[in-house]
Amino acid sequence: QVELVESGGGLVQAGDSLRLSCAASGRTFAYTMGWFRQAPGKEREFLAAINWSGGNTNSADSVKGRITISRDDAKNTVYLQMNSLKSEDTAVYYCAAKWSSYGLGPDDYIYWGQGTQVTVSS
Repeated sequence: QVELVESGGGLVQAGDSLRLSCAASGRTFAYTMGWFRQAPGKEREFLAAINWSGGNTNSADSVKGRITISRDDAKNTVYLQMNSLKSEDTAVYYCAAKWSSYGLGPDDYIYWGQGTQVTVSS
């Protein structure tokens, strides 16, 4: 069982940077960790994933170049660094976990956090 708690969201200006954190209870070394977001009226969108060792990552084309996913297993924490934020980045951001054997794609996540709101003001 893994419990995930996101933090770091808030109100920022367009062009700003923001780092989100996802603190996990339990040991997450066997899990792939991912970040998603959901804007009002839109479907949930996959952003990025990182494997258990942190050596491999995957990110969506829509945000590639503006985001970086990383993890610190000693702290049981996954991060999402977002740069050059735009108003369209406004959404609730979620972290999630799945067994590493399922790869770095957007599917098969079994544990989810409650989300953290990011609002980008233009």
